[in-house]
Amino acid sequence: MGSLAGEVIGVIDTEGDCVEWTFSAEPDAVRAARSLVRGRLRGWGLDSVGDLAALLVSELVTNALRHATGPIGVRLVRSYRDGVLLVEVSDPLPDPPRERVAGPDDEGGRGLQLVASATRRWGTRPAETGKTVWFELAVPE
Repeated sequence: MGSLAGEVIGVIDTEGDCVEWTFSAEPDAVRAARSLVRGRLRGWGLDSVGDLAALLVSELVTNALRHATGPIGVRLVRSYRDGVLLVEVSDPLPDPPRERVAGPDDEGGRGLQLVASATRRWGTRPAETGKTVWFELAVPE
């Protein structure tokens, strides 16, 4: 994981149920976020949702990179009580993302459709600076 250190500009780990990373707004952030999410979920014994969570985080981080220029945050929170994994991706742009219908030849426009169809719930909320897009995945208890 030493090769990821250049892209990660902050880590908060609360010993167990929550971890968050902050990435520079650079293309390598997508790969770094995907890898760190998979690794943490594997460590939590949540391999069953690791690939899906990593894919959805990739989509949201890519969206953030397309539209924002500041740091991008990724946060994972697991709740044993609710059987839920909450995933949040934050960026400094205040405008909420808009779900759109992508045509068959469009290279983009499917990220939020994928998030909406693959998750239990999802949404967006304003943050002190920018916004957070979040989703929930059901996890084995």
